[in-house]
Amino acid sequence: MKRYMYPQRGEWCEITRRPRIETKSLEATVKAILDDVKERGDEAVIDYEARFDHASITTLAVSTREIDEAYEAVPKELIDAMVLAYGNISKFHSAQQAEVKKVETSPGVTCWQRSVAIEKVGLYIPGGTAPLFSTVLMLAAPAKIAGCGEIILCTPPAPDGSVNPAILAAAKIAGVDKVFKAGGVQAVGAMAYGTGSIPKVYKIFGPGNQYVMAAKQIVSLHDVAIDMPAGPSEVCVIADETSNPEYVAADLLSQAEHGSDSQVLLITTSEAQADMVEREINAQLDRLPRKDIAAKALDNSKLVVIKDKREAMDLSNMYAPEHLIISTADCEELARMVVNAGSVFIGRYACESAGDYASGTNHTLPTHGYAKAYNGVNLDSFCRKITFQTITGEGVRNIGKAVEIMAECEQLEAHKNAMALRRKDIETNLQ
Repeated sequence: MKRYMYPQRGEWCEITRRPRIETKSLEATVKAILDDVKERGDEAVIDYEARFDHASITTLAVSTREIDEAYEAVPKELIDAMVLAYGNISKFHSAQQAEVKKVETSPGVTCWQRSVAIEKVGLYIPGGTAPLFSTVLMLAAPAKIAGCGEIILCTPPAPDGSVNPAILAAAKIAGVDKVFKAGGVQAVGAMAYGTGSIPKVYKIFGPGNQYVMAAKQIVSLHDVAIDMPAGPSEVCVIADETSNPEYVAADLLSQAEHGSDSQVLLITTSEAQADMVEREINAQLDRLPRKDIAAKALDNSKLVVIKDKREAMDLSNMYAPEHLIISTADCEELARMVVNAGSVFIGRYACESAGDYASGTNHTLPTHGYAKAYNGVNLDSFCRKITFQTITGEGVRNIGKAVEIMAECEQLEAHKNAMALRRKDIETNLQ
């Protein structure tokens, strides 16, 4: 990790800079795959599965039998853990349901909004070295609570054509309607355009590598909505002299092991704490199975010793981390100063891993500074807020003239006329 000692604010832009990902070279590749999937459908998806995932498959749909067998193959302790996590995630997201409130904005004018579920949603779940079965729970739970009519899931198969059993078990627990053997760009294209087997959806959710992210952003321009722009995973930890360096190091490494392009940031007001955390990182790193991946991520990472807590929070808000852990004596006070973050973990026992799995909050979060403008996935991500209004004759008398004047000033005579006709009829009927 690169260390910064009491940097001036002019240096903060460098500190908050993420690793640069060159996307131009891969965009042409991604677009070519998307175009091919749009043209050839299932055939193209199967071809790309053979090419990229080395999977020999003839059909894309996962059968009910495969799902049931996978569920039985998963150890009971993992099933129990997923059921507990799904329950907590469901409790948290159920509490986000909003009450419909009708507002009389003027006498005779009543407005309200109603939350309506997106009818068809697609979930992308990465496989590979870290199959994210937990993401199935994070995405399917709010989709079910929202009332989405069709929830489909795409995930890459293994070379033998099987799907990771834990992913299928999670899909069964969470009530996913259909699962398909499709990964990467081809899966995004299939959900965006529809194929013979995979239905077109209205919104795509889920993480992935830079190719998946590029594919999601390309299809979002014309064909389908996506959850959010995203990049590699990241965490910022704020520590002081009271923090447990063993915990802090573990929290930093828990994000570093996600991928070599991940980034972690430690901000501390204590030089002694910085030294102890670095020693702990080196000690814990040697024990990790994904040591090489985490070590590369640490090359992108930074340790900043800052003069006080106010500066620490200002720097954190400028960075806008995906995950923010506040592990200080006055953690709750500092939490009230958070402006930009995807998800915040307060106190020494609130490790980010809890949010990744079982506390109940969603782990699908904005990265790469997008927390300045985006929130993480929540119940509203699976809904649209449709507005309604009723206007009585009294309402027309109260707002009609204002509508006509404003329309006329914008030179939209047809708009003016639509209200003028109603005003005239109401005034005539009153005579």
